[in-house]
Amino acid sequence: MDEARESSQRKGKGKTPPDPDTETLNFKVTTDFKKEFKGYAVSQGITMLELLKEGFELSKQKRRQ
Repeated sequence: MDEARESSQRKGKGKTPPDPDTETLNFKVTTDFKKEFKGYAVSQGITMLELLKEGFELSKQKRRQ
């Protein structure tokens, strides 16, 4: 088996297929922000996506006041 084919098979190994109703949200943050964000999510036992969604909901609630 050639290297490119092996590499592409490894990348998808063990991952759930993408949900057809999802899209990529693509933006850049500083390395320090990502490290802090990810570390906080891990310390809370949640994913970064869950933390982002929770923060977004809290922000919307705060701005409605």
